[in-house]
Amino acid sequence: MNGIRARIDYVLKHSKFAYKTYVVLGSAFFRVLGSFIKTDENAILFSGHSRKYNDSPKKIYEKMILDPKYQNLTYYWALDDVNTNSIPGTCKIVKCDTWSYFITALKCKYWVTCVNIERGLHFKKNNNTYLNTWHGVPIKSISGDESRKNNFGHIDYFCCSGEFEEVIYDKALSVKKNQLIYSGLPRNDELYYVDSTQISFIKSKLEIPENKKIILYAPTWRDSIDGGKTYAVKPPITFSKWKRELGRDYLLLLRTHPYTNSLLGVEFDDFVRDVSNYPNINELLIISDILISDYSATIFDYSILERPIVCFAYDYDEYKNMRGFELDPKEALKNNIVFNEDDLISKIQSMNYQEECNLTKKFKNKYIQFGGHATEICIETLFKKDRG
Repeated sequence: MNGIRARIDYVLKHSKFAYKTYVVLGSAFFRVLGSFIKTDENAILFSGHSRKYNDSPKKIYEKMILDPKYQNLTYYWALDDVNTNSIPGTCKIVKCDTWSYFITALKCKYWVTCVNIERGLHFKKNNNTYLNTWHGVPIKSISGDESRKNNFGHIDYFCCSGEFEEVIYDKALSVKKNQLIYSGLPRNDELYYVDSTQISFIKSKLEIPENKKIILYAPTWRDSIDGGKTYAVKPPITFSKWKRELGRDYLLLLRTHPYTNSLLGVEFDDFVRDVSNYPNINELLIISDILISDYSATIFDYSILERPIVCFAYDYDEYKNMRGFELDPKEALKNNIVFNEDDLISKIQSMNYQEECNLTKKFKNKYIQFGGHATEICIETLFKKDRG
């Protein structure tokens, strides 16, 4: 997020009056407008995370365009970058949050997103079919701000990875059990089928030496502290210390959240690499030997690989008070949570790798009960009434 839109997003998020006004007036306007726009029964609109070509909608789209059953559909992608040439197949690109975007949404019969097609409004027609894959199993709270922004009680299908999520989605997003697809996330399907050849290929592509073990550090998003001008992250880390203590055996990949637009206090070198803009996060997960995160859904994604996870909760008390948790990491990751840099380094140095893998497997089995075929399940469910 940047510029004027970032400031608008910040105001809508932090002002109940501004947001309510936006929802009431915007929803009413587009519902009336929609009554004059004929639904195209063969049009489908996709929207990824942070207005990019990514996440589970990307996986669904790329499978659909290879299937002859869906060759007669007109595909649309909502993106910030309308000049991208990285999307396979034949699709029409519409810029997010523009007049053209809302007209396209009102026209398309099918909606597939991992965020919110209606941009916080409510104008879905009765004959729309709406699939929301969501963008990760929740560890941080979505019961406050998200429930105000995203009431999904009217959508048709919502992806779920395990029974843990049922109560959360009902409470926070008004998603009922009969709306849930017990599929896992389409974006995670490939994590169930990783082999050593694939790992070597990705490392070679990224020019990572085979003899180096990989730590992926992927902190979650933090809210703006300057009124929406920036969304910065500054972890209490001295990477020169990490390099001195771990650099002989490890290489560190740093991946910030898509909404983070400023990373403070980091100098990249041959030990610390910036992979924030690398287009495929799954490839980073696949090659990593250890994940360090905090309150990010990436923890659940990575657990599918059954490799060590460390929760670096340097701002635990502050984050808990300001945002809160759906799943408290002190409980869920009590053997793998650290609160300062020295303990984090020590944890990595003294790690019994196989024991940590076993702990992650237990975590996965508790929270991720479905997955591996989510993409095909979502497609079949989306069209089951219309295409047999």
